[in-house]
Amino acid sequence: MKAIIAEKPSVAREIAQLLQVYDNTDGYLAGNGYCVTWALGHLVSLGMPEDYGIRGFDKASLPIFPHPFILTPRKTKQANIRQLDPSALKQLKIIKHVIGQCSSIIVATDAGREGELIFRYIYEYLTCSKPFERLWISSLTEKAIREGFEHLQPGSAFDGLYAAAKARSEADWLVGINATQALSIAAHQEVYSLGRVQTPTLALICKRFLEHQNFKKKQYWQIRLKHRKEYLDFTSLSTEQWEDKKQAEQIVKSIEREGGIATVEDVSIKTMQEQSPLLFDLTGLQKEANRKLGLSADEVLQTAQSLYEKKFITYPRTGSNYIPEDLWTEIPELVRILNMTEPFKQAVSNLKFGNFNKRIVNNLKVTDHHGLLITTKIPSALSAAERSVYNMIAYRLLESLSEPCLKQISNITIKVHHYEFHIKGTTILSKGWRSIKGILSDNSNPNSKNSENINNIEEPLMVLPEFKIGDEFKISETILQEKTTQPPKLYTEADLLSAMEDAGRFTESKDEQKALANIGIGTPATRASIIETLLSRNYIIRKNKTLQPTEKGLQVYQLVKDKKIANVQMTAEWEMALDKIERGELCVNQFMDDIQNYTAEITGELLSLSIPQKNIPELKCPKCRQQNLIIKDKIVKCPDEQCSWILFRSICGIQLSIQEITSLVSTGRTSLIQNMKSKNGKKFNAFIVLKDDFNTSFIFQ
Repeated sequence: MKAIIAEKPSVAREIAQLLQVYDNTDGYLAGNGYCVTWALGHLVSLGMPEDYGIRGFDKASLPIFPHPFILTPRKTKQANIRQLDPSALKQLKIIKHVIGQCSSIIVATDAGREGELIFRYIYEYLTCSKPFERLWISSLTEKAIREGFEHLQPGSAFDGLYAAAKARSEADWLVGINATQALSIAAHQEVYSLGRVQTPTLALICKRFLEHQNFKKKQYWQIRLKHRKEYLDFTSLSTEQWEDKKQAEQIVKSIEREGGIATVEDVSIKTMQEQSPLLFDLTGLQKEANRKLGLSADEVLQTAQSLYEKKFITYPRTGSNYIPEDLWTEIPELVRILNMTEPFKQAVSNLKFGNFNKRIVNNLKVTDHHGLLITTKIPSALSAAERSVYNMIAYRLLESLSEPCLKQISNITIKVHHYEFHIKGTTILSKGWRSIKGILSDNSNPNSKNSENINNIEEPLMVLPEFKIGDEFKISETILQEKTTQPPKLYTEADLLSAMEDAGRFTESKDEQKALANIGIGTPATRASIIETLLSRNYIIRKNKTLQPTEKGLQVYQLVKDKKIANVQMTAEWEMALDKIERGELCVNQFMDDIQNYTAEITGELLSLSIPQKNIPELKCPKCRQQNLIIKDKIVKCPDEQCSWILFRSICGIQLSIQEITSLVSTGRTSLIQNMKSKNGKKFNAFIVLKDDFNTSFIFQ
């Protein structure tokens, strides 16, 4: 009998059905020589400080260096007390029972770092010593699962993957726990959460926000000329920018007065190939869906995961844009399936069958998993988000198989009197991959990781007449354009993902930039959860499609911006080290020694901070009238558990200020609060009042 451990019940049932395992018992399925059970995500995790006998935040206990780390069943937080999760305990007991009656194990958790860690922590916690093999698949189709079982790999082949996953888990614990406690102690027990990846990410958002806020806009003027030649209308723009409006106006008058004639000084016409985009990796899909659909990184991940579990796409948590050579033979079948379904028939008709672009094939650039592909299963019963994300992946596959787009880029320099003007235009010579969706001009280049790069902005699609040096033509109109310098853009989620993906570009040294090229902070699988963590900590908010820091987020940033905990480059280097551990190129002990030294350093830095206490008023609980209220960022509550009065500070989208809380508790009502939002999105103004039962209500003006 063999035990099979999947990551989720849904995956376990798919595997059981394929293996004809039908006897359904509580927590597992049995039959045909197999027992198929499942984890429920992370059933086992690293113990918290209280598991080592350290309670509360104690300066004398820092830094905390567990040796060894303790593994505990998953815990949930109830009324600020961590308690063992009954569902985790029950499933662990079932897994132990299943393993006990089997001779060996097949690991069928997700094929990646986290999936490996989920199984290995269970294996270690249960002190199991039975041999295990690894099912490593990139899709949940029947064909993929069957082939996976025919090519099971020895568990030891993934020891490097486990070593990297375990090192990342322990490093995050050391940095997160110690830094959080150190800063909270320095802030007089006001709890501030810090983390190895979340804090540098917060630093990126805050730094950009402050650059945007502090930017001093400047006005300038440029002159645009209108022309007509060979029955074609076009425009030119002055190379020079004038900060003095009067000077620019005089030049306009001079051009108009002298019956402006433009003379061609230089003609540059280049033909360029715009390569077809590669397949999506997870981060690329998240960026595209955020830009085009307005979905958050986490929503894209959850949607892609759902499509994967329904067998419509391959494994989503991939960091590769390529496929291996042996998968190339399956691509024509995927195209044939798309040719049978709307809305892809028109797009497929633009492909050259038998002559697909093979740019996506590169064995050396396939990591744990290949780039995102659709499967042979035709999708049905999809939600709107699932349909949109599936279409993105399908269209990207068709684009990647297409020929390059061939463009003619024209740069013409003309002179009017002593002033230089430029005419720029682009003509599509061959649509290539751009014919798939029919979008011939798009400011976001899908081949670029840096979505903010101004060089990605294309020249306008414009058919120009023929120009030769010395040609002269008239100016039909002269326009003075007032312009303003623009601040750095606030990060959208897509922009932030790009910044996290290519963190090396934020270092000042050119040599370091080169060394850290394409090194990110976080991984494709974790970046969405990092953003969600910052949102849940009330460090950032989503506002008008951008991510902006809250007052609390800015406060944390100001405290740690010059400290190592906020250093983007160092975090990127840790990610590089974890990759080396996975490949067996770096000793785990060396990495953990470095992390411990780093932890000791940042803990000392944070404990030495001098943080003035907030001026928070002492307010008696309105219900029991005995205890002083605890006022936090998200809640106001009575410390007496029997009284248990609580007020959530965010009401209908508005955060109650200290003044409003004081007024509500002292007088029973706030001042008029404006621009609150109802559930249906309508704005309203109202007073918030305390009722006789000490719950809140509205009184309208």
